[in-house]
Amino acid sequence: MTPLTRRELMLSSAAIAIVTTAGFPLSAFAQTPVTLDQFLALSEHLTGASDLDPGTAKTLLDGLVATGKGAALSSLVAEGNEAGALANAIVGSWYSGIYDDGSGPAVATFNDALVWNALTFTKPFASCGGETGYWSEPPQD
Repeated sequence: MTPLTRRELMLSSAAIAIVTTAGFPLSAFAQTPVTLDQFLALSEHLTGASDLDPGTAKTLLDGLVATGKGAALSSLVAEGNEAGALANAIVGSWYSGIYDDGSGPAVATFNDALVWNALTFTKPFASCGGETGYWSEPPQD
């Protein structure tokens, strides 16, 4: 490998200065990654649910990063704009338990999906609801 000449060094330095001052989006490549705590806080804000599972949150966060949505997620955390496709996708993943892992749909959780909290008249399959015959009596309010 040959060392750079003074001329090559000056030209490359000038090119870097031009690109930097011309508004090249270097920040797009230097986005601060979203932490698990930030993602949990965002998810709780978007879903209105509290005490979300950190394991599921990590799975969903990893899926968003794997599908190239890390920069958009960083912007969403910074700006808090909850009206958008990414915010809707996050809410949908929490309620359905399904997310995109980069190779297609995958299941992050089933029993802990928020849909079961929203549908008070049912529960996840194979989950015990009480004693045998509990369903024969109307629920007590």
